[in-house]
Amino acid sequence: MVKTRLDLARVQAARQAIDPIFLDSPLYPCAGLADGLGCTVSLKLETVNPVRSFKARGTEIIASRLAAAGRRAVVCASAGNLGQALAWSGRGRGLDVTVVASRLAPAVKLDRIRALGAELVLVDGDYDVACEQAAVISRERGIRRIEDSVDIETCEGAATIGLELVSGSARFDAVLVALGTGALAGGVGYAVKELAPEVEVICVQPQGAPAMTLSWHEKRVITTDSTDTIADGVAGRVPNPDALADILVVADDAVLVSERSITEAMRILLDHAGLVVEPSAALGIAAILEDRDRFAGKHVATILCGSNVDMDAYHRWVGTVPAAGALVDG
Repeated sequence: MVKTRLDLARVQAARQAIDPIFLDSPLYPCAGLADGLGCTVSLKLETVNPVRSFKARGTEIIASRLAAAGRRAVVCASAGNLGQALAWSGRGRGLDVTVVASRLAPAVKLDRIRALGAELVLVDGDYDVACEQAAVISRERGIRRIEDSVDIETCEGAATIGLELVSGSARFDAVLVALGTGALAGGVGYAVKELAPEVEVICVQPQGAPAMTLSWHEKRVITTDSTDTIADGVAGRVPNPDALADILVVADDAVLVSERSITEAMRILLDHAGLVVEPSAALGIAAILEDRDRFAGKHVATILCGSNVDMDAYHRWVGTVPAAGALVDG
């Protein structure tokens, strides 16, 4: 049995609290990727839901428990996707949701948080500064604060993705998971190692935001002074010790990839899978691009964890130009 903060029975039960619209997301081998990458790549598509990311799997659990306990307000810090998910889950359960985010977060994410009815508090600084302000708001208002990867629901919600990966007929040699705060990697990694321990779990992070990967290799928390990556969804500087402890148990490796590989992976997913994804969702493909020999001939799964991306920035990164007058879904 895998020893982390997570519990398999709780993960399995958590599916009952999650709106089915977020469950059983598409999983399929993408033939268009196989020739160019030299391996079979199955895509787990966590973008075809109302918040375009996996985060609602965790916020659904949190919001349902808060509502059942009679709580009426909650605050979180977010790079964008968690805030949208908490706003969506809270709105349906009568919760007042406050989201603290950086002014530098993608406008498309901030606009959707507002559109979902949450109070949006913007700070000068990055995600870790937003976490500090969320803690202040929590104390001043006496309300629950949610922190990604710290609150176990965020990890166990993500673990339901792992359950789905290993419950089907497909067998994988490796699962490539984006690594940020650790909720996704810790949750998915736990479920995979609990039910299919022979599958390699590989965490992937940008070179410009390496704190958790450095911490995994050193087996201790290592912080960084800054981040420099387009993958804003995984751009943390200060790893949580408990999340790191989980990753140390479930991950077989943690690797860093370049910005060039991330944008190339986004381009490949557009050209060969017809998918527009945000940079964090392309990290798994980027890892294959940087180490083709490692994955040659294998069956690899990767989780496309979000598609909330500013389309002007996307076209700059990927090198595409929308046709004049074209309707672009941002």
